[in-house]
Amino acid sequence: MRLSGKTAVITGAAGDLGRALTRRFVGEGAAGLVLSDVDPDALAAAALAVQGSGAKISALVADVTDRDAVNAVVELAVAEHGVLDVMVNNAGVLGTTARLHRQAPEEWRRVLDINFFGTLHGVESALRVMRRQRNGSIVNTASVAGLTSWAFAAPYGVSKAAVIQLTKLAAVEYAEERVRVNCVCPGVFPSAIHAGNGADAMTAMAVRHPLGLGTVDDVTGAYVHLASDESGWTTGSVLTVDGGCSAL
Repeated sequence: MRLSGKTAVITGAAGDLGRALTRRFVGEGAAGLVLSDVDPDALAAAALAVQGSGAKISALVADVTDRDAVNAVVELAVAEHGVLDVMVNNAGVLGTTARLHRQAPEEWRRVLDINFFGTLHGVESALRVMRRQRNGSIVNTASVAGLTSWAFAAPYGVSKAAVIQLTKLAAVEYAEERVRVNCVCPGVFPSAIHAGNGADAMTAMAVRHPLGLGTVDDVTGAYVHLASDESGWTTGSVLTVDGGCSAL
């Protein structure tokens, strides 16, 4: 088991990808998980789903746009486990579907606050612990939309491109302190985030993926790899898991 004995924090843990990551981390032997999300009921359900798995599971409601709230999540991990091995910054939103000139200023701010600044807060919080430990892996959820152009989703794409650059900068700045920082760029897999999309929209997305749309479980292995010791010489990487989308 590749995560045997490790402690991890997962933000956005109540979403489809967050729940899948929780299941996968438990299955890979994680000793402790601190799950976080802004939705208290969904978070409680996500934590309950893996109770009795052998891992110590904790949950704390937190809005990633609030730096102090993210700090509290990381502090809980250290208080309960004495260490933070892995930080998965996974909280995010898709945003409004509209052409660029119709995106409201408040929508730009909302998406950037959650997707970019929420990730930044997670990186900063984890660094405070991992620099002291001189060890740790930070894994950020970016997107193929940060590497390619997706019409009608400008705030989302820009926010994810910023996450990619943040990942690279942090990786370079903290390598000497043995903190690794990487990101995963998933392609499209059907999930609740796409609930408002019609069949035509999903078909159009599928056309952009040579292997077709994936599933949430197609993505989680990349996170396990980057969280585990097998990627000990990997930092600043942008790992695309996108069914060939970015190759087009």
